Amino acid sequence: MVLPLALIVVITVVDILSPPTIHLGPLLVVAPAITASFAGPRLTALVGVIGVAALVVIGATRDGLTTSNHETQLAALIVVSALVVAFRALRDRHTRELVQVRSVSEAAQRVLLRPLPARIGPLRIASVYLAAEAEAQIGGDLYAASRTATGTRLIIGDVRGKGLTSLGEAALLLGAFRAAAHLQSTLPELAAHLDGSVSWDLAAAGEAEPDPAGGRADAGESFITAVILDIPDHGGEIQVINCGHPPPLLLHAGRVRTLDASRPAPPLGLGGLLEPSYEADSFPFAPGDRLLLYTDGVVEARDGNRAFYPLDERIRAWATERPASLLLHLRRDLLSYAGGRLGDDAAMVALERVTVDQARPLP
Repeated sequence: MVLPLALIVVITVVDILSPPTIHLGPLLVVAPAITASFAGPRLTALVGVIGVAALVVIGATRDGLTTSNHETQLAALIVVSALVVAFRALRDRHTRELVQVRSVSEAAQRVLLRPLPARIGPLRIASVYLAAEAEAQIGGDLYAASRTATGTRLIIGDVRGKGLTSLGEAALLLGAFRAAAHLQSTLPELAAHLDGSVSWDLAAAGEAEPDPAGGRADAGESFITAVILDIPDHGGEIQVINCGHPPPLLLHAGRVRTLDASRPAPPLGLGGLLEPSYEADSFPFAPGDRLLLYTDGVVEARDGNRAFYPLDERIRAWATERPASLLLHLRRDLLSYAGGRLGDDAAMVALERVTVDQARPLP
């Protein structure tokens, strides 16, 4: 508050001492304008009133209050100060609405994307979610983990589209996965169950919501890419079914290997159209290995030259880090590469199979 009040005093004194042809009174509008940058509408209005009073003092000391020049200056100062106060009030209202939206989205994130524990069976695990929309903390990317009698099952996916409009499909798939991950005996059966759940819901939504042309929405326009994994507690292999999703990366002995599917399946939600046959691929996953799951928002991030983020190259620098540290480095590097903001939602999950000695329960 020192700066705007000091400006009022300085402008008033200088204007009074200036020659009759020089008028500095209009500069008093700077005081409420500066105040609006850090204070609320009430304090801004108070500074505006002080500025008007200072202009009255200038007029009474110099030419009088009834001159046309002084009356014009006074009216202009009152109008501009009132506008500044009004815009500050609108800004405060928008800020309150933004805080409310963020609190709701954070609550939705806690319900929809439940935090993954730091340890699941013989696995260390960490996750990161980066929403493309500044007002939202969650979008159409998803991940979840579920314990079974023999191991851990995970899913990471990406709903077609981004932002809050894709929350319904993400919630549907996550609910179906959590309900069935420990019930379906094999990974292909789980994938078929998830595809059936998503296809049924999308078909029902297509019947209920007509498209802009007047017909019914095409269920084939909505789908979810996903990777589903089964990681046994014992043994050195994992099973993976890739449903049109970017392949996981295996970090072994400082080297990066892409786990490409030999029998890729279509995205979930297209089963009613394509009738896929799900088959799992097996890959080695020994103690000390790391596994990175991610959505396309990571590899489709671009720098200032419109070049895609080279995930395979960048991840080598942190291949020996623990999952939490690996994702911390990756998150910082990704945001720096993209200039601080991504064009699409991005989710990342890092896993590490610990050795027998490290697999003891956490204190």
